[in-house]
Amino acid sequence: MSDTQQNDPATDNTSTATTQGARRTKRILLVPYPKFVFMYPTLIVSLVCSIVLWMGGHTAVDPATDTTPVVMTGLFIAVLMANMFVLVFDFPRATSLTLVFVITTLVMGLWLLFLARPDLMPTITDRLQSIRPVANTTFFFCMTVAIGVMYIAVFVSTRFNYWELSNNELLHHHGLLSDLKRYPAPNLRVDKEINDVFEYMLLGAGRLILHPSTEKRSIVLDNVLFVGRKEAEMTKMLGSIKVQIGNDSSLS
Repeated sequence: MSDTQQNDPATDNTSTATTQGARRTKRILLVPYPKFVFMYPTLIVSLVCSIVLWMGGHTAVDPATDTTPVVMTGLFIAVLMANMFVLVFDFPRATSLTLVFVITTLVMGLWLLFLARPDLMPTITDRLQSIRPVANTTFFFCMTVAIGVMYIAVFVSTRFNYWELSNNELLHHHGLLSDLKRYPAPNLRVDKEINDVFEYMLLGAGRLILHPSTEKRSIVLDNVLFVGRKEAEMTKMLGSIKVQIGNDSSLS
């Protein structure tokens, strides 16, 4: 291969243009979700219960003789209660999570023990046995559809409120008409917070705090999914922006 082919300016220019084009198309989307997004365990359990009861033919149930609907309903209530705890309370410390797990385990263990051994505490057992929540296939199917529709509404709503880090700008897309607000990306500082261990376990969610150099107030984005990965991508992009600006200033 000749020196002309090795040092072809057209080839170098094409490679440089391709690299710059790839850099221009690189973007990071930051979407703050409502807390309802953490209800997916309830959706999954509701779907499983509806399938199990439908395959078993439990369209009309008798709580006195049918045990499968009682078990499925109890499982659904337990998962729903745990999901509601995640939505209502914040658990920033591991000790709080441990306490909740211990209390929940003890309560459920005692309940199952009294149901299995009614001779241990006859009075309490009679009370517990009289509480037999039961739901049929139609109930779980309706719950699955309702929660699914809510999830669709949540994901549609995020299309009208999200942030985008691209090149040297931080963009805020909001509103039905896609209103746009721009912030300069250089010197942008990013902080990450994990306020709820449960939410982080479910979807890697956390809080991002953005500090644009031109704004006095910080921008707080709650419930950003997979926040650790987003922070790493933003740090890498912001570092590339600083290096690029430094190279440009040195050449001028």
